[in-house]
Amino acid sequence: MSILAGEQGTFTPSGLRWRVKELHKPRVQIYNVGWLCVLAAFALSILGVIAISTTTQPLAVRQIAHLCVGIVGAAAVAMPHYRWIQRAAFPMLLVVLGMLAFVLIPWVPEAIVRPRNGARRWINLYFTDFQPSELAKIAYIVALASYLRYRRNYRRFFGLLLPLVLTFVPVLLILREPDLGTAMLFLPTFFAMMIVAGAKIWHIVLIIVIGVSAAPMTYPLLQPHQQGRIQSMIAQVTGDPRYEDDLGYQGARAMTLVGAGGITGVGKQKAADLVTFNHLPEEHNDMIFAVVCCRWGMLGALALWGLYGLFALGGLLTAGQCKDPFGRLVAVGIIAVLTAQMVINTGMTIGVLPITGLTLPFVSYGGSSLVTAWLMVGIILNIALRRPQYLARKSFEFDDNENEA
Repeated sequence: MSILAGEQGTFTPSGLRWRVKELHKPRVQIYNVGWLCVLAAFALSILGVIAISTTTQPLAVRQIAHLCVGIVGAAAVAMPHYRWIQRAAFPMLLVVLGMLAFVLIPWVPEAIVRPRNGARRWINLYFTDFQPSELAKIAYIVALASYLRYRRNYRRFFGLLLPLVLTFVPVLLILREPDLGTAMLFLPTFFAMMIVAGAKIWHIVLIIVIGVSAAPMTYPLLQPHQQGRIQSMIAQVTGDPRYEDDLGYQGARAMTLVGAGGITGVGKQKAADLVTFNHLPEEHNDMIFAVVCCRWGMLGALALWGLYGLFALGGLLTAGQCKDPFGRLVAVGIIAVLTAQMVINTGMTIGVLPITGLTLPFVSYGGSSLVTAWLMVGIILNIALRRPQYLARKSFEFDDNENEA
């Protein structure tokens, strides 16, 4: 339809004025729903600093420094148009895959790649440690979104093979570190992005059924400590206490502290005493949710989940308002990966999921984790800042009667 055409297909002065006004709107919209993500992320980050300070004040101070770096990084990412991110998607993915392979090389000096508890995940930058698997989450999301943006072959079942290959390459490298927790985040993100892109639901369901059916066969491939965590989680659920002093020690201590918080929590000093005397491992990192529950109780947990809900709402509204397929998919992918990470972390803390060593986004201590999460916030804000193009190409609209297998 011509831009001079009215709503009924004929020229009207009011129709012309409306369209000219639309075309001359500013390209950047300062007031947008992306700020909901910024607000929620900042509140979660402050909550994390306070929770970390319960037992380790020096780490809380360092976390504030990490937060400042993350906010600066988010601002830098939000400024240029996100089209530049799309252009750099596959080069970024190749660089990240190279770093994931680099940390696995056994003869790299420990001054550069320092193993921790048998895991090779970190590159020593001397002033801090960098974890490539954190950056891999962003690289994967933008690469998959770039691949899907104007294609439709994934509407066929075998058209899903290449996106699955793109998914499993970083997953296998991360599993070799080993880092089961981070590897687990890629599949929920893949499914969310494929559904939004218009992949057929029954194809997705079929992949999930095949994956769940094949999961028991992968059990022998897991590391002994990973198998032990699954066994201890099953023991917790069934009330079997035999692993509480070894494999299930961390999970048992976390559940004890969660229960100790009750409805309103026990306050800072008593929470610090309980965490210390219960010898909770990684209380500032993987198990920070147990500290939150102990200090602020169930109300604190609900507030934390509410902030994640606000973050997800802002991201999904941003995706809904974005007409560009790349921007929409990236926003959905970011919400999917951070939500999945939150669910897994809190689930393992309360004993319904096996412990995987996964951080709680924005809340757990860690420079790589916090800065990466804030870079994701910057990308969402970048997408929300760009006003939808008036004559934009429609995104992911398909005929349900298509003859596609």
